Amino acid sequence: MKNLLVTGGAGFIGANFVNYLIDGQRSANIVVLDALTYAGNLNNLAQVSSHPDFHFYKGDICDQELVEKILEEHAIDTVVHFAAESHVDRSITGPDAFIQSNIVGTHNLLKAAKSVWEKNGGFENRLFHHVSTDEVYGSLGPDDPAFTEMTPYAPNSPYAASKASSDHLVRAYHHTYGLPVTTSNCSNNYGPFQFPEKLLPLCLLNILSGKPLPIYGDGKQVRDWLHVDDHSRGIELIIEGGRQGETYNIGGNNEWTNIDTVTLLCEIVDEIVQNDTALSDHFPGSPASQGGFSKSLITFVTDRPGHDVRYAIDAGKITEELGYKPKHSFREGLAATVKWYLDNEAWWQSVLDGSYRKINP
Repeated sequence: MKNLLVTGGAGFIGANFVNYLIDGQRSANIVVLDALTYAGNLNNLAQVSSHPDFHFYKGDICDQELVEKILEEHAIDTVVHFAAESHVDRSITGPDAFIQSNIVGTHNLLKAAKSVWEKNGGFENRLFHHVSTDEVYGSLGPDDPAFTEMTPYAPNSPYAASKASSDHLVRAYHHTYGLPVTTSNCSNNYGPFQFPEKLLPLCLLNILSGKPLPIYGDGKQVRDWLHVDDHSRGIELIIEGGRQGETYNIGGNNEWTNIDTVTLLCEIVDEIVQNDTALSDHFPGSPASQGGFSKSLITFVTDRPGHDVRYAIDAGKITEELGYKPKHSFREGLAATVKWYLDNEAWWQSVLDGSYRKINP
């Protein structure tokens, strides 16, 4: 890969991928295209914004003219497609945006890549990598084997259905037109820059302010947690050595129930705050600042419709073929994530008060 187009590169996972590549001094020009909708945040890219190999465009992946212009002007040889509406709760209350971005947007990118690459020497040494989710596989029972790349699709939310549709389009463009593609389906990500509506940052910020920690149903839903840097490493391995037309599952080998995950988060925050007087003074509403325990804030709320019971990824294929292995243990990775949020209060405060939306690209 010499010239990358990263769609959705100002979002949580996309921005971490861009930062991962540039921090690792990969020899590649990186172009980010992001519409900067509610979860797109230029602050996520602040540390790389002045890098000579980085370029940013504000725009919609549904704008085929813009996409083709970027592909042409920057001689893009690799598309890494993160751009998507991704929050299940939002897909339940407003599915239309998910259909437009995740299905129509992906199809537009495929059309643009096919058109531009065919006009400029063909498909050799080019790749369209599509980033998807384990939610396309549906839900597992407690004793079911983990999802493999051969697990039948059974999406249970509008979000999951829209991602499943986009996966099928990517596959179809490879088998029908010969477009060089790879797809990755990942488990639940966590790490820096995650938008505070998601479980871990939501609960962390609620702990700091002493607000309830809302847990759906009985909290026994199981998720396979993956540090975002391990996800980035997996994608890089696929881009560099994956077989065209293939799908690779990227997981953390790290299953936790939601209630146990939040309990672990509470323990980590309590330990950090109780051992730092400055933090106790700065976050007086936190139970740990008052000599209490954060888990006292856990509150069970009505379960969401169609809530999948368990996700688990079998990452055997990417491990055997490409040597992938997660580097972060959950406790270590979660503790580092908590520290990042504590060290970057200006970032999350700008998200909470909406001021991050006022930054012009």
